[in-house]
Amino acid sequence: MEPLGSFLSGLLTIVLLDLVLAGDNAIVIALAARRLPRRLQKKAVFWGSLGAVMVRIALTAVVVWLLELPGLMLIGGLLLLPIAWKLLQQDDAPHEVAAAADFWSALRIIVVADALMGTDNVLAIAGASHGDLLLVVLGLLISVPLVVWGSTLILKLIERFPVIVYLGAGAIAWTAGRMVAHDQLLHHWFAARSWAGYLLDAVLVAGICGGSWWLRRRRTDA
Repeated sequence: MEPLGSFLSGLLTIVLLDLVLAGDNAIVIALAARRLPRRLQKKAVFWGSLGAVMVRIALTAVVVWLLELPGLMLIGGLLLLPIAWKLLQQDDAPHEVAAAADFWSALRIIVVADALMGTDNVLAIAGASHGDLLLVVLGLLISVPLVVWGSTLILKLIERFPVIVYLGAGAIAWTAGRMVAHDQLLHHWFAARSWAGYLLDAVLVAGICGGSWWLRRRRTDA
């Protein structure tokens, strides 16, 4: 039962990470297809999203393999921390994306833009998967369609319930802690001190979420 629980918790983490991190990607997809005839818009969004998922899976598979090398899990975990911090600090800004004039241009823009903007997603998902590519594939197959077709709803939910963003940032910080603790260079040290991993998780989550909340409140009071 424990492996199933671990698998489901990992899958939930990946879906949450992708939903929180991929909002901008959904907007880019919508903007790229906005000038196409309505009959081609849905077609461009569908095939563009499918291509983006395939590219994302391939990139994540490469990152999962790279993270097996000593020291890279540690570096990856540290790189996730500014991503989590930026997620809580970013303000709404206009997205400068050229609208495609035809179907194939829209397809190219969607796939390329998603690949370029999805580096944070790839790193976070690779870390949360613990090397399980089945988790990566299932998580992306669940979350990407939700992001593409439910982007407006997701953005409204996040706007109405800001705690969702904090949950996502906390999940990223927690993933960063897991990556650091499981890196081959540090694994034995953390394994000998089981409390240290939990302490690291708590410090990172509290530091990112609590620090960001304190900073935003201070700006508001000022």
